[in-house]
Amino acid sequence: MDESNFTQRSQGARAPRPARARCSPPPANAAPLCPLERRRGRGVWNPGADPRPRRLRPSRWRSLWHPHPRHQSLTGPATARRGGCTSRRARAEPPASGKPLLRWDEVPDDFVECFILSGYRRLPCTAQECLASVLKPTNETLNFWTHFIPLLLFLSKFGRLFFLSGRDLPFHHPWLLPLWCYASGVLLTFAMSCTAHVFSCLSLRLRAAFFYLDYASISYYGFGSTVAYYYYLLPGLSLLDARVMTPYVQQRLGWHVDCSRLIAAYRALVLPVAFVLAVACTVACCKSRTDWCAYPFALRTFVFIMPLSMACPIMLESWLFDLRGENPTLFVHFYRRYFWLVVAAFFNVSKIPERIQPGLFDIIGHSHQLFHIFTFLSIYDQVYYVEEGLRQFLKAPPAAPTFLGTVGYMLLLVICLGLVIRKFLNTSEFSCKK
Repeated sequence: MDESNFTQRSQGARAPRPARARCSPPPANAAPLCPLERRRGRGVWNPGADPRPRRLRPSRWRSLWHPHPRHQSLTGPATARRGGCTSRRARAEPPASGKPLLRWDEVPDDFVECFILSGYRRLPCTAQECLASVLKPTNETLNFWTHFIPLLLFLSKFGRLFFLSGRDLPFHHPWLLPLWCYASGVLLTFAMSCTAHVFSCLSLRLRAAFFYLDYASISYYGFGSTVAYYYYLLPGLSLLDARVMTPYVQQRLGWHVDCSRLIAAYRALVLPVAFVLAVACTVACCKSRTDWCAYPFALRTFVFIMPLSMACPIMLESWLFDLRGENPTLFVHFYRRYFWLVVAAFFNVSKIPERIQPGLFDIIGHSHQLFHIFTFLSIYDQVYYVEEGLRQFLKAPPAAPTFLGTVGYMLLLVICLGLVIRKFLNTSEFSCKK
C-alpha cells in the first residue's frame, strides 16, 4: 500500500477534535458578588464556556477535600514517585506554615465573601494552622480580635460583679440568677463568634456547624437579656404598674379600663414568647445559608433584631413618662445601645466600605469588622443599665427569681437549639455564608 494513501486514509478516518473554549481570566480588580448571585449569572465576569458553576466541578472538590493519591498532603511522604524518587511537585510545595493566601477565585464559592478579593486561607487547614492564622494578615484575623478582646473585657467585668462587688450576697444567691443567665449569654456569644471565625476553614461541614452554633449563641444571648429585663428592669417601670396606668389611661384617653389584667397577661407571656422567638430566629438564620435565600445578610439582621423587641416597654416608658428624670442611666445607655445597633445593622447589610472599593479593605476595615465593633459597643452599654437595674432590684426586690424561671428556661433553650442545629447538620446541602 502506498504510504501517502495510508496517511490520507488514517487522517480522514479520525474527525478533527474541536478546540476547547478557554476561560478568560477575570480582571485584576474584579469584585466578587455573593456566591449565590454568581451562580445565578449576575457575577462581574463570565467564567467562560463551561455552563456549570465552579462549585459543581468534581476536579475542584476532589483536589480540595479528597486528595488524589498522587497529591497527598505534606505531612507524610509523597507517594508519587518516578524511578524511586519523590516527585518534583511534592518537593516544590511550601511548608504548611508558609502557605500563601488565596484570592477569591481560588477557593470554593461557599467560602467567598462579598467584595472581598484576597486574604483567604488555604483549604482545608488543620486546627494548628487555624490557630496560627490569628497572628497573620488574613481577612478573618480582625474578625477574631474584634470579638476576642471584648470577650476578655466582659470576663473581667462579670468577674467583678459576681465576686468582687462588695455585696453581702454570695455569687450563687437566687437574686443573682438572672445576672448569671445574662452573663452566660454575653460570654457565649463572643466565644462562639471567635471560634467560628478561627476554625471556619477546617472543612465545609465544620464551617456550617460553627456558624450554626454562632447563630444559636446569639439567640441564647437574646433570651438571657430578656430574663435580666424581666427581673431587674421591668418591675421598676410605671408602664407595668396597674396603680399608675389605670388612672393614666382614664385621664388621657377617657377609657375606664382595668390595666391590671393586661399587665398580668404581659408578665405571664414575656418569657414564653421570648423563648419561642429565640428558637424561631435560630431556624431562620440556619435556613438563610441555603440557596433559596437571596438576601441572607438582611434576613439575619432582621432576625437578630426580633428578640430585642422584648425591650419595647422601656422605650414606651420613655415616651409616656419622665424616664430621663427618674432613671437617667437607663435612658442614656438604652438609647445609645440602640444607636450602635442601627449602625452595626447598616454595615452588615450594606457591605460598605468594601462595596465601594473592592480589594482595599480585604484585611483591615471591611464591614464585618465594623459590625463586630458596634455590636460590642451596644452590649457594653447594655451591661451598664442591667447593672443599674440590679442595684435598684437589690434595694427592694419585688419577688425572688426561681431556678426554673431562670436557669431552667436557659437549659431548655440549649436543648431546643441543639436539636435545631442537629437537624440542619443532617441535611446534605451546605451554603456557608457569614
